[in-house]
Parts: sequence; structure tokens; C-alpha cells
Amino acid sequence: MDRRGVFTSQKYRKALVLSCWDVLQTGMVFCPSDLLTRIKLRLVIVMKAFKRANGKRLFFVPVILLFSLCCEAQKPDTLIRKLDSLSQKTDSAGKQLNNTNPRAYNEATQFTLSSFFILQGSNLKQAFTKPFHMTGRDWGKLGKFVVLTGALSLLDEPVQRRALDLREHNNGLRAISRQITNFGGIYEGYTLGALGAYGFLFKNKKMQTTTLLALQSYITGAAVESVLKFLSGRQRPYVVNQKQVEAEPAFRGPFHVMRDADGNRLNSSFPSGHTTVAFAAATVYALEYKDRPWVPVLAYSAASLIGLSRITENKHWLTDVAVGATLGYLTGRQVVNNYHRYAKLKSPKQTRNSVSFSMGYSNGQLLPGMVWRF
Repeated sequence: MDRRGVFTSQKYRKALVLSCWDVLQTGMVFCPSDLLTRIKLRLVIVMKAFKRANGKRLFFVPVILLFSLCCEAQKPDTLIRKLDSLSQKTDSAGKQLNNTNPRAYNEATQFTLSSFFILQGSNLKQAFTKPFHMTGRDWGKLGKFVVLTGALSLLDEPVQRRALDLREHNNGLRAISRQITNFGGIYEGYTLGALGAYGFLFKNKKMQTTTLLALQSYITGAAVESVLKFLSGRQRPYVVNQKQVEAEPAFRGPFHVMRDADGNRLNSSFPSGHTTVAFAAATVYALEYKDRPWVPVLAYSAASLIGLSRITENKHWLTDVAVGATLGYLTGRQVVNNYHRYAKLKSPKQTRNSVSFSMGYSNGQLLPGMVWRF
């Protein structure tokens, strides 16, 4: 610095470059490659300006430039953090608005191996931590659902007796029930595989994405229902011990374990796993293809038949199926919404509510700027 308090051109440039490099070093962990390229270009522009300025009073420049670099270089680029902080646009009913136009499924928004597992982790995190983030309105809805389920539980035994009676006296129903119930298990995996193969063979990006979302929903729903099965320990409808005349829909809790001769747990009835994963996948297709009315009808009809088959197969009580269907629906909706938040982050045309700072140079003058996307 000279006696007048002004940086000389050479020392000024050297000090500024070192300062900017410190910022880059600090932010490099969080910066994608394209952001680093933009920052380097800014430095080149500013250095050209300094050369022309030739020692003029430019004391304000480091403050503006470093502020601009910090604003971009220090932005965490982790997808989960962005998903957590992204503002959601909702309609009057409080539901997230998702763009399901086929053109929205493109190279920018398609899944990669990395993003698939990141989103899957985010889905599981949201599913298991939901109770810690529920609002008063959410708790009110849960309370009403519990009351409704309690009332429905009065029909558990009568419905089970009626279903068994129909099954015993109708060979056709018994054969159909057995086939339908398989579509809630291993056959559902085959169905998702076939739909995914169709999407990749015919380069239908929307079908590709929807099938991968259905797989994520299947995994998330299966994880949640497995935990609930363990905690509830509800007795299966085909289990009768020496002290019972007929089966009872009793909850035994996590520490009372009942197993058959093959080692299968007998008190893992609540909720129905087949119904949960069936509705989890069906909801994804219903939401992604809501512009085609026959898709939601077909998806939910298939899932409902799977749930009913679990009753006629004497594997679950009525409330097991009802709660499994609700859990599957909520899981599918959460997975779909999570993906569309990801798509908004990845698609430039859908970027909203963001502020960026820039530094330009024209005709020998530095031009700081700010852009607000809304």
C-alpha cells in the first residue's frame, strides 16, 4: 500500500489473487466443477480490469468480489441438504404441485446410480423421522385415523369368519385368491421389472423414472412395515393356541415371539406387508400418470385385490390390510414428491426462489450484479 492508502497495481493484484484463492480453497469441497470454472472466469475478468485500472482507487473491489465468490463457493452441494431446504409450491389443498409432463423427464432429471441411492436414503430418512416433524394438524389427522381404525377393528373377527366361509365353499375363489396374493410378493417384482424393461427398450424416460420410483417406494414401504410388524407383534388369524377356541387379533408386542415349526414368526400380522408394498407401487403409477384416468383405476384396483386376497388367504385381519393400504399410499406419495423436488433442483427451467451475485466488466468498468429467480 502506498502513502495515500491506495494499493499499487502489482501488489494489489497479488494480494487479491491470494485472497480469492483462499476463498476457493475453503469452498472447493462444496463446489461442482462448473461452478469452479465460472469463478475462475470471474477472476480473469477482474484481473483484466485491474490491468487497465493501473492503480486507481479500487479498494471496494475485493469486498464485492469476495462476497460474490463466498456466496457461490460456500453453497453446500449435497443433494439431501438441497432437498430439505427447497421451498415447495403448494395448491389450496396444501399438496405439492408436480410436473408430470413427459417432457419434464429428460437428461437433466433422470436417475443416476448415485442419485438413486441418495434419494432412497432421503426417502427412508423422511419416512422414519416423520413423527418428529409432524404439525398439530398432522397429529389431529393421525388421531382421527386411529379412532377410525379402532372402530374398524370391531369387524376383524366377523369379516375373517365370513372370508373363510366363502373360501371353503368356493374352489374358484380359492384358486384366484392364491394367484392374486402372489402379485403382492415376488410377482410384483416381476411386474416392475417388465415395466422397467419396456421403458428402457422403447426409450420412454417417464416410464423408466416411474418404475425406479415404484422400486424406491416398494423398498421404503417394506422397511417401515417391517419395523411396525416387529413393534406390534400382532397374532396372525390362522394361529390358535390351546387356550383359545378361535384366533384372536391380539397385539403381543415386540418381546413376545411366536414361531411355527419352520421358524416363521406367527405374531407379525400388523400391518399387511403385501398390501403395503402393493399400494406403495400403485400410488407412484397413479400419481405419475394421473393424466390418464385408467392408470390410477387399474393400479389401485390391483392393489385392493391383493389386500383382499390377504384376508381370504387367512393371512391378515381386516385392519392389517386397511393400515397397510394407508401406509403404502403415504409412502408412494412421499417418494413421488421427493423425486419432483429433486427434478426442480436439476432442471434449470424449474429453478425458483434463488439469488446469485456476479461480477462483470465492460468498457473499462467493473459491473457488480445480482439475479433473483422467482
